[in-house]
Amino acid sequence: MRTAPADPALPSVLQYDDSDTPCDVVDALVLADFVTGRHPWSRTLRLPRVRPDATLTPADGRLLRTAIEPRQRSRLLAGDGWTARVVSWKGRGAEVTVTAVSDEVGQAALDRIVDGAAEPEDPDTGRIGFWHQNPRRGAQRDLRSIAAPEWAAIRHNYAADARTALDGLMAATPETISGRLVLLHGAPGTGKTTTLRALSRQWRDWCQVDCVLDPDALFGDAAYLSEVAVGEEDDGEGGPGRRWRLLILEDCDELIRGEAKQAAGQALSRLLNLTDGLLGQGRDVLVAITTNEDLSRLHPAVVRPGRCLARVEVGPLSYPEATRWLGASVGVPPQGATLAELYALRSGVAPVGAVPVEIGGYL
Repeated sequence: MRTAPADPALPSVLQYDDSDTPCDVVDALVLADFVTGRHPWSRTLRLPRVRPDATLTPADGRLLRTAIEPRQRSRLLAGDGWTARVVSWKGRGAEVTVTAVSDEVGQAALDRIVDGAAEPEDPDTGRIGFWHQNPRRGAQRDLRSIAAPEWAAIRHNYAADARTALDGLMAATPETISGRLVLLHGAPGTGKTTTLRALSRQWRDWCQVDCVLDPDALFGDAAYLSEVAVGEEDDGEGGPGRRWRLLILEDCDELIRGEAKQAAGQALSRLLNLTDGLLGQGRDVLVAITTNEDLSRLHPAVVRPGRCLARVEVGPLSYPEATRWLGASVGVPPQGATLAELYALRSGVAPVGAVPVEIGGYL
C-alpha cells in the first residue's frame, strides 16, 4: 500500500516540562517526522526476549540519541529515509518503533534492526503479559517470561480430586470450551499459582495468558476494562488469526464472595459481563480467578452451572498423599499438609501455621 505524500505545511512543535525524562524526549523525537508527514509510515514491534549480544542497530543506522534510566535504555537511530526508536528493558525484552518515507523502506529497516535479535523460547518458560493502569499512559501491558513447569512433572503435588479436575483443564482446547470462567479456590500454599503457570505452558499454542495486577482498578474503570478485554497480541498483530486469551486475577476474594454485589458495586457485574455478557461476545476471552474463600461463601452468580469451564478446589494433600510425597511421615500432621508445608518439611523447617493435634476434650 502506497502512503500519501508529506504535507510541508503541517507544523511540528516539541514541548516538554520538568516531569519529562530523557527517554520521553526520545519518544517524542521519533514521532517528529511522522507528525509532519515526512515519514507517513510507522510500525512498532515488541520482542519479549532479546539475545544478550543483540545490538538492535543495523549497519546503515546512525545513533542520534541515547537515554539511560534505571529500568530502561532508549536510543534514537536514523538511516536513509527512516528513523527508529529502540527501547530495551533489563529482563523484559525490547520495543522497536520505525517511521519511514514508505512502507517498503520502513519494513526493510525494521527487519534489519531485529534480524537475529530474538532469543529462542525456552520450553520451560512461558510468556505472560502483565496489565496495570499507568497514571500517565493509561492501560499498559508488559510482556515477561516466567518459569512454566510441565503439568506431567508437577501433577503429583495435588490431591487426587484436584489432580483429576486439573487433568481435564490442562487438556482443554478451543473446541471443548464450554464456559469462560476458571475458578481455583483453596487454602494458601496449595499450588494455585503454580497451576496457572503450568496452564500457560500447556495452552501456549492456542492461548495468550495475561495477569491483571490491579483487578480493583480494572473493574472500577470502564475504559481500562475495555482496553484489556480487546487485548493485545504478543507480536502486536491482530486479524482473524487471533488466539484465545486467558486473564488471570489472583486473590480476588472481595470481588466474588457472596456479599460482593453490595460491597463491590459494579465490579461483579462487569466481571460476569466479561465472561458471558455482551462485553465478552466474540472476544475469545477466558478469566481465571484464584481465591482462598470456601466455595459456599462465593456469590451464586459466579458458580452457577454453565459459567465455569473449571471449578477446582485445590486443597491440602491427605496424610497418605503427603507422606508419599515427602517420603517420610515425620512432621506430617494427621489431617495432611499443604504443598508449602511439605516443601518446608523437606528443607528441614517446621512449617509455620501447621495445625497442632489436640489431645483430650470431648470424644
